[in-house]
Amino acid sequence: MSDPTRTYLDFERPIAELDAKIEELEGVMARNGEDGPDLGDEIAKLRQKSSDQLQALYAKLDPWRKTLVARHPERPHLKDYYKHLIEDFEELCGDRRFSNDDAIIGGLGRFRGRSVVVLGHEKGHDVQTRIKHNFGMARPEGYRKAIRLMDMAEQYDLPVLTFVDTSGAYPGIGAEERGQSEAIARSTERCLTLGTPMISVVTGEGGSGGAIALAAANAVLMLEHSIYSVISPEGCASILWRDSARAKDAATAMKVSAQDLLQLKIIDAIIPEPVGGAHRNPQEAIRRVGDQMEQSLSQFEGLSPVQIRQRRRERFLSIGRSLLNG
Repeated sequence: MSDPTRTYLDFERPIAELDAKIEELEGVMARNGEDGPDLGDEIAKLRQKSSDQLQALYAKLDPWRKTLVARHPERPHLKDYYKHLIEDFEELCGDRRFSNDDAIIGGLGRFRGRSVVVLGHEKGHDVQTRIKHNFGMARPEGYRKAIRLMDMAEQYDLPVLTFVDTSGAYPGIGAEERGQSEAIARSTERCLTLGTPMISVVTGEGGSGGAIALAAANAVLMLEHSIYSVISPEGCASILWRDSARAKDAATAMKVSAQDLLQLKIIDAIIPEPVGGAHRNPQEAIRRVGDQMEQSLSQFEGLSPVQIRQRRRERFLSIGRSLLNG
């Protein structure tokens, strides 16, 4: 059966029309039963046409369309990854200074038999949860909570897994008054000095310092249609051209896609998504993320804290060298 609740992006309109036709024919068959015409062959042809068009469309997405896919409301979020990848997850709240920030969730759990500390941005799935989680835009207390959990990870020799999905840190007055930039800087510094392996995956948007504060890791992975940038395309367009409508041009110029960033050696691996994006088959996308994270984590088995820090240091220094030489 077709999914009538699916949200289609603007560029997916031809797919939406085909799926609507399939749904209409399925409805006719359901109403008429055995007495009605056999529409099975016609439905099968339309399904194949829809599948072929979807595959062709997603094989050549430009950076702006990838940005739209990365922001898709039905894309798997942090809680989906916790549910399917982390056993016995126990959330730990608060920064022990001001309050708890629901935009960043973290805690302890077991990842495929291994005890880990898990951190990530949560955007929420509906109006109520998006407001609760502030659309994944963390305040200073969120980053200070992350620092506290990374301290604990090092104390108990636990790897750290982070899931990045945010348009950026929250720019509100209260956040700035409580030291937003300082909190982001210290969280980034704690990532870099951590004596246990840290694996980060950009699952949707990786926006600005709000993302890198949880992604200065030993290995940085990206889902195929996610984005990672120093500023949103709209923000960049507003600054460069004073016109946010030129976000498409900005996305292309900024090289926000996983493919561009892998070529620049800013990330370590791309995780392929199911045809049509992670939102069309969330469980398969989550399984692929888990497989790649497990593979990346295995590369640091048996290394001392000094070796882990040195590898992380060398990773980020090599980015600077490659960009200077490129």
